[in-house]
Amino acid sequence: MSGERPKRPLSAYMLWLNENREQIKKENPGSKVTDIAKRGGELWRGLKDKTEWEQKAIKMKEDYNKAVKEYEANGGTDSGAPKKRKKMAAKPAKKAKKKESSEEDDDDESE
Repeated sequence: MSGERPKRPLSAYMLWLNENREQIKKENPGSKVTDIAKRGGELWRGLKDKTEWEQKAIKMKEDYNKAVKEYEANGGTDSGAPKKRKKMAAKPAKKAKKKESSEEDDDDESE
């Protein structure tokens, strides 16, 4: 084992989309990636029987949970994992220095 925490499993939708993406592309040639994803979402919502994908997702989730337990049992911690970047404190926007009243006069001339 490489010492890295196991990656989270894919959802039923993502498993389905990964398998059906090429077909959606063929049916919608020249579509952008975002359009393919939108179309995939529409098809997924319209899908009557999702049990195949849901079962696969459940199996992957179980495998993931086992892998995490093994990882933690072997002394694995998140301390070595890349930390999520914290949002930087918002810097106050620099205020444009007001020029002398001549700038205000320029605005009046343009109207």
